Formats: sequence, structure tokens, C-alpha cells
Amino acid sequence: MAKATDTKPRSVNIQNRRAGYEYSFLIKYTAGMVLVGTEIKSLREGNANITDGYCTFGANGTLWLHGVTIAQYTQGTYNNHEPTRARQLLLTKKEMRQLEAKSQEQGLTIIPLRMFIGERGFAKVEIALAKGKKLFDKREDIKARDVKREMDRNQY
Repeated sequence: MAKATDTKPRSVNIQNRRAGYEYSFLIKYTAGMVLVGTEIKSLREGNANITDGYCTFGANGTLWLHGVTIAQYTQGTYNNHEPTRARQLLLTKKEMRQLEAKSQEQGLTIIPLRMFIGERGFAKVEIALAKGKKLFDKREDIKARDVKREMDRNQY
């Protein structure tokens, strides 16, 4: 008789660590994603890369996620998905209108911050309306982080 496998859901939290260094975030949203079967299986294994991702609005006002790679599912057959295809994001109409209006401003972009599996088992992506940092902003952030680290060391 076969053993029952542990079906405890594994925590999936894929982060875009580079985004905090390159951009300053103005507003954050949590959006659902439209995925095919092998994409969600691969995502549950943690096989995704969102560092080069960005979002754009389509012709009919839908939000699309580009540049995100979800690796092909290892046990997938000929039905396997395209790893770098554009994926539709799901937000409320109010959030879509706000985001589209603000993203038209000069120097603002929409980037993915992290990809995770929600409480109900659906794939979610946290996106942010962001403004690119200048070189001196990055230097100030590095300096502030170093000062904080030094202060923490001196306390112990």
C-alpha cells in the first residue's frame, strides 16, 4: 500500500530584489494572473524569474506582464507553455483606471515586485508604479544602509 504524501502547500515567494535598488515605489497593487496549467505547476516549484519584467496596457485597456520567465514544467508534454510569453494581469476597473492614468506620466513605469501563491491557491503578482532612481539617489540609499548596519553592530 502506498504512503500518503504530505500535501502541505509549499510557500512560493519569488522576489525582484533589483527593483528596490533601481526604482522608488509610489503605489503598490496585488494582481491576479491568467496562466495555463503547466505555468502554475512550474510556478509552484519556484521556477520563475521576474527581474526583467515590466507591465504595459493593451489596446482594450488590459494590463499585460512582459519579460517574466516561467520555466517550462519538467513533466510537461507537447502542451508545455512558452516561457517568456506575455501574461494578462487581473485588477479591478478602478485600479486599472488609476494605474493607466498615472503610468502615462513621464518617467513612471509599472514593474513586478514579487510573485506568490495566495491563500486560496491562486498565483498573484505584486506590482508597483515606480519612478527610476538617479545615480545620486542610489548612493544615498547605500550610504543610509551602511550607516544603519554600523549602528546595529555597535549596539551588540
